[in-house]
Amino acid sequence: MKTKIVTFALFAFVLSAPIFAQDRTTVTATGSDISDNLDLKAVASIFGDSQNLEDFEQRLNDPNLQISNLDLNNDNEVDYLRVIESVESNTHLIIIQAVLDKDVYQDVATIEVEKGSNNQVQVQVVGNTFMYGQNYIYEPVYVNTPVIYNHFWVTNYRPYVSSWYWNYYPGYYHMWNPYPIYRYRRNVHVHINIHNHYNYVTTRRSQTAAVLYNGRRANGYERQYPDRAFDRRNANVTNRYELDKTRTESIKRQGYNGQTRTGTTRNTSVTNGTTRTANVKAQNYNTTRVRTNDVKAVPPNTARTRNEATQIQRTPTNAGIRTQNPIKVQNQSNQVRNNSGSAIRTQSAAPAQSPPRTRSAATPRNESSQRAAQVQGSESRNSSSRR
Repeated sequence: MKTKIVTFALFAFVLSAPIFAQDRTTVTATGSDISDNLDLKAVASIFGDSQNLEDFEQRLNDPNLQISNLDLNNDNEVDYLRVIESVESNTHLIIIQAVLDKDVYQDVATIEVEKGSNNQVQVQVVGNTFMYGQNYIYEPVYVNTPVIYNHFWVTNYRPYVSSWYWNYYPGYYHMWNPYPIYRYRRNVHVHINIHNHYNYVTTRRSQTAAVLYNGRRANGYERQYPDRAFDRRNANVTNRYELDKTRTESIKRQGYNGQTRTGTTRNTSVTNGTTRTANVKAQNYNTTRVRTNDVKAVPPNTARTRNEATQIQRTPTNAGIRTQNPIKVQNQSNQVRNNSGSAIRTQSAAPAQSPPRTRSAATPRNESSQRAAQVQGSESRNSSSRR
């Protein structure tokens, strides 16, 4: 019975699966963009965790972290990102460049570090205009003062310039294939320090850094594919930040329209699912109850059958032919034998309706008295003769 109930429940679940499947909201993913393949908040995060710029470059290209997913030269391998630096007074300009071919580099982003007169350090991560659009800037606020600051303002500081180039990479590095955008986002978010704050701004604070950058630009990919600039790829938005807002609003609209369009269906689905579940439970309950009643009904029927059989066997007794207990009859017969001292066979006790016997029950007693008198008389004679 349990096997049948389990089978029935599984069958009901299979029938209800398509109904619950309708409860899912499907949102059409928007088209990917080149800027999706390098999260600048992740760049700002690992910059604050680095010991120096060499360590920062290693973190950018660590195959275990996979901070970058850029493949600008379309060779199905993530591009190596090198780091170079320019320094003037209290301003440090760090440029991140993708290595695309021999002597071909493309700027991806810059990190502009400047110490003010009050010894406060201001950091801005600026996306390359060709890659991210105009004025796409994040200002990280680190929960702890980065160790890398201690190396920037020391005597005889030498700017860092990467020694790696096309087909000549450090030993820790090996190339890997780029991932789909959704998978890259899921991976890179793990490496963003959530204790820091990343404020979006639209104004560059350091004019010195802007001047330094004009003399160190590398735009090999931009010259090769001028029609792939951000404003060509996304005509209705200014930069990546606005693109993200547009995507978010699009997803919300799709979700809202989906709810409006499928709201009734979803409620109906849920209601139908609930109704079906209730029906399934009711069917299981009824089935169980019926089966339980059937099982419980068996003993009374069986007992009734046994009672009927007993009644059939006791029919002669009910008809008036009552027989006493054989043990009781035997005990009465033995008692009669002991009292009479004769081998009288006592028959079974006659029914109440049978006629009385003609022989008196006192007859054995009279015969015993006569024999006792004869014995007594003979004894009297013997005594008198002896006298």
